[in-house]
Amino acid sequence: MRRIFSFQGMLASVLLILAVLTVRGRFDDPDLWWNLKTGEVIWTTHSIPVTDLFSYSTNHHAWVPHEWLAQLVIYGAYKFGGYSGLEFLLCALTAILLWAGYLLCTLYSGNSKVGFVGALILWMFATVGLSIRAQLIGYIFFVVELLIIQLGRTRSPRWFYWLPPLFAVWINCHASFILGLVIGGVLWATSFIHLEAGAMISSDWEPQRRRALLIALALSGAALFVNPVGMQQILYPVDTLLHMPLLVGNVAEYAPLNMTEGRGIGLLAILLISFLLLAMRKSTMYWDELIFLVIGTWMAVSHMRMLFVFGILAAPVLSRQLASQWDAYAAATDRPGLNAAFMAIALVVAYLGFPSKSNLDQQVEDGSPVKALAFVRDHHLPGPMMNDHVYGGYLMWAAPEYPVFIDGRTDVFEWAGVLREFGEWATLQTAPGALLDKYNVQFCILTRESPMIQVLPLLPNWKVAYEDSNSAVIERVSR
Repeated sequence: MRRIFSFQGMLASVLLILAVLTVRGRFDDPDLWWNLKTGEVIWTTHSIPVTDLFSYSTNHHAWVPHEWLAQLVIYGAYKFGGYSGLEFLLCALTAILLWAGYLLCTLYSGNSKVGFVGALILWMFATVGLSIRAQLIGYIFFVVELLIIQLGRTRSPRWFYWLPPLFAVWINCHASFILGLVIGGVLWATSFIHLEAGAMISSDWEPQRRRALLIALALSGAALFVNPVGMQQILYPVDTLLHMPLLVGNVAEYAPLNMTEGRGIGLLAILLISFLLLAMRKSTMYWDELIFLVIGTWMAVSHMRMLFVFGILAAPVLSRQLASQWDAYAAATDRPGLNAAFMAIALVVAYLGFPSKSNLDQQVEDGSPVKALAFVRDHHLPGPMMNDHVYGGYLMWAAPEYPVFIDGRTDVFEWAGVLREFGEWATLQTAPGALLDKYNVQFCILTRESPMIQVLPLLPNWKVAYEDSNSAVIERVSR
């Protein structure tokens, strides 16, 4: 009982509260819906789609189902609990991420108090991507990989052999598996180095431990072939960065980091503290840690969404550096009664903080074209439909009778050439009516921010049929 109601358990309950309160208003992510719809298809048909089934513009173009297992989990949560089941999944995954980060930082630093600080660092940068998406599951696997490697390098090397089954699941959940292989390779390469250069140090590993990691990484590479499409799925993350310039250059979360916003300032603060500790001789840094910080910083500065990765890599490094500056936890001074009381309060707060069904419905209505779709159905508007990019996922889920023009699966639309067409149309680089005539579009569902809301009604054969605070329906009329 003392171990259950320990100081560490109390800190874990704080992270539970933090998880619930952070994501309670993050339900209606645009990418939730197409993930949910894909999961439904897999659940009901018992098959994994390898072509586009949901849009009319791509003409069933080939598609890489690189997140199919995560999508199945997402739909399973909906199947058994509706919107509340999805929100519970989001709260649970966020809590698991923070708990795993706390455990990693505690094991890496040897100090549970500093480990809690590391979990808060991870949380700060993870807020860039905490939503019901496959990437959250992928980054949990990334933290678990670092945990396994830490246990393998400090305890038994047999821990390394948990990596192959981890990667066999990981590749079917999210493309971040490639980062896991890179980090594992960096650790193996630096395991040969024995070097000291001021505050920078590196200790080589025992040959047996190094050999076990190499075998585990080789088996992990082989485990990647446990996927529906083979090599194409393994190469998907590389193909995204190298051969999808429209996706990388135009999707907001792939934009470079704004160093003046909160998380950008936080990144600079983490690096400054880390290197000040080195300069003041208050801590040391291992060469593999330096490489991790360089990789994480480069990725985060290049693409804002990669702040998540920076947090995972930087949190344990700074935790270890701070460990000697803070007294470690002493079990003898623990007060289980107070810890138990606080943990009970934390459970109550988490329960009360969980959003109601009506709150979740309101979040969907505020962020998606719920009323606009109701108008389309009530007036039996004929398709085909043009829709804004951010609405595609919801329309795919809520209105399967209207195939979408585009949605959040930006990869397949870039491969098919549709993303370029839509981008030029949405930014008025082409004649407003040309694309609509090409696809014989009969009505558009657009966000209030779309320039086309102002432009299309000026054309002789288009009119605003419906509008509300977040969306509008523009209908083709007879000449």
